[in-house]
Amino acid sequence: MKSNTTRSRVYRIFSIVVLVILAILFLFPLYWIITGAFKPAVDVYAQEPVWWPTEWVQNNFKNLFNKRSAPLWEIFVPFGSFFNNGEKVLLSAGPSAPAAFRWLINTVFMSVMAMIITCATAAMAGYALAKKRFVGRAILFSLIVCAMALPKQVILIPLLKEMAGLRLYDSLWAVIFPTVGWPFGVFLMKQFSESIPGEILEAARIDGASEAKTFITVVLPMVKPGIGALAIFTFINAWNDYFMQLVMLPSGSNFTMPLGIASLQAETSIDMGLLMAGAALASVPIIIVFLIFQKYFTQGITMGAVKG
Repeated sequence: MKSNTTRSRVYRIFSIVVLVILAILFLFPLYWIITGAFKPAVDVYAQEPVWWPTEWVQNNFKNLFNKRSAPLWEIFVPFGSFFNNGEKVLLSAGPSAPAAFRWLINTVFMSVMAMIITCATAAMAGYALAKKRFVGRAILFSLIVCAMALPKQVILIPLLKEMAGLRLYDSLWAVIFPTVGWPFGVFLMKQFSESIPGEILEAARIDGASEAKTFITVVLPMVKPGIGALAIFTFINAWNDYFMQLVMLPSGSNFTMPLGIASLQAETSIDMGLLMAGAALASVPIIIVFLIFQKYFTQGITMGAVKG
């Protein structure tokens, strides 16, 4: 008995040491970006790594915010160009501000809208595939699973033509809408919905609840961990989708943080301090979203993904 206790303690200590080492390895890039954003140029370009800034400076952030200016926001009506001879319908434009703030607002808006719409549609589609019986259900789910292996580059030209046909090209909606039918989201929510007992749904129907009320009051609370995990995945996927942003957003007014930082680098020689300042600013919303949904993250990827 004493031997088993000693072995258990050794295993626990060993596990903690391994987890600490892994945590340090994963957090080191974030540490390097944040400290690099406040390093002077002599530290950034030093031949030997400078692990801690010799002097904390703000020049990199000043350069980031002073390079360009743009309206703080511009609100266009989706599909409004259909009724305005091809011209965008502008509802509101904000005051002039550093372009970096506009890039950040564009990226946050794009990622949040993609997250909300994708979670809503994936939850409904996953519930229908798991709990509804209709002709072609198995074939439809098989197609969704196959689509998970399809690279986005393969369907880029059809997506581009579709967004141009809908007159959404060169708008943030051209990046938001293609993420709505994310096959992985439907797959994940379908696996979660499989765990809902049919008796609970039947009891709700006997009590007179409509299909919409059953979904909102019964299904959504039970698949909340899956929605939390999907929200993190969707937000990060939309935020980091540089390729789609590069193709769909050619105008500077619609630049996101990755596109804006890349455009600054194209104007002048590579400024690593400026690049790290932009990366540090861009990492803040991702960290905030992860902290908000972290309690669902582990539960989401361990519960729903293994149910079949």
